[in-house]
Amino acid sequence: MQDPELVNQLKERLPEALFEKLNDSLSIDRDRLKFAEYKVRVLEERLRLVRIEKYGPGSEKLSDAQLELLEMEPGVSSAEVQAESERGQLKLPLKAAKKHPGRQELPAHLPRVEKIIACTPEQCVCGNCGKENSVIGYEKSEQLDVKPAEYFVVVTKREKRACKACEEQGVECAPAPARIIEKGLASDRVVIDTVVSKYADHVPLYRQSAILVRETGIELSRATLDGWVMRVGELLRPITAAMGQELLSGSYIQADETTVGVQMHDGRGKNHQAYLWQYSHPSGPVVFDFRLGREREGPKRFLGNFEGLLQTTVTALTIISVAQSSCTPRAGRTPDESSSMRSSSIPKIQPRFRSWHRWMSFLRSTLRLVTKA
Repeated sequence: MQDPELVNQLKERLPEALFEKLNDSLSIDRDRLKFAEYKVRVLEERLRLVRIEKYGPGSEKLSDAQLELLEMEPGVSSAEVQAESERGQLKLPLKAAKKHPGRQELPAHLPRVEKIIACTPEQCVCGNCGKENSVIGYEKSEQLDVKPAEYFVVVTKREKRACKACEEQGVECAPAPARIIEKGLASDRVVIDTVVSKYADHVPLYRQSAILVRETGIELSRATLDGWVMRVGELLRPITAAMGQELLSGSYIQADETTVGVQMHDGRGKNHQAYLWQYSHPSGPVVFDFRLGREREGPKRFLGNFEGLLQTTVTALTIISVAQSSCTPRAGRTPDESSSMRSSSIPKIQPRFRSWHRWMSFLRSTLRLVTKA
């Protein structure tokens, strides 16, 4: 759109012939721009009609941006298009602006230590009459404080008794309390604090060893701390076994695996890639199973004869399917022998797919892998 004021200024300053030539050139460019805009609108409308014809009547309610996203998603079904068209539009902003809560109050369960700061001598005397000012209240404020960890030595004395009249009866000694590390220098509290710091606070053992040297002057090697952690793991095995049995007694399990770098003493100078399997179900226990390799024996040993529904990812599904491939007919096995096998002993595997067509395509490729195994 032209600016009348700018046109008048140009008309006054430029020669008439030059102004007419420039005005004609601008008119031609404006006409070309309008034609290009109309052409873009027509092409966009044609593209929208083609996409509506492709995805069905349900896609008429979708915007141009939603239809463009459908083009980027391979294998979209008509059911997904219909569900997307029926979904209500989100209102912006998605989150309402919250008022600033102000200064945060410290939790009431924390103990309070009062510290009273007295007024200066000048403030204790009235500046008018010279009499002593009375305490009428306090200006109160709270700050979160911390008491540094204090290491101390617990001296345990077990009582020994003996009969002076009957020396042949020997000496009786009070029984020693059960400890996590028998005959160790560290108490159970130190061992537990080491495990919590490693797994809850993610403090490596070599850093904890340096902290102990700094705070106590005691040098404990990382191998010693690692022995504490291994001992705690041994004591927790019955709990993990019970959690695993609780998972297997249900009808639905989610499984996944992730890589973990493990330091090896084989002189290669690099970490070994191990795997950590995770088994769980919603609002239930979570069990981690560590394996040095990616072999099928890991999930096969954990799942055992599980007969429920198993949900997993694509990579883990291939491993678990190969581990359970005894349900697939092998060479040299008759159809009758294969059909007589109990299919209920094989977990039902359901991967996370949005489309039935993509699920069927993946299932065919997985069955080919299973058959080759």
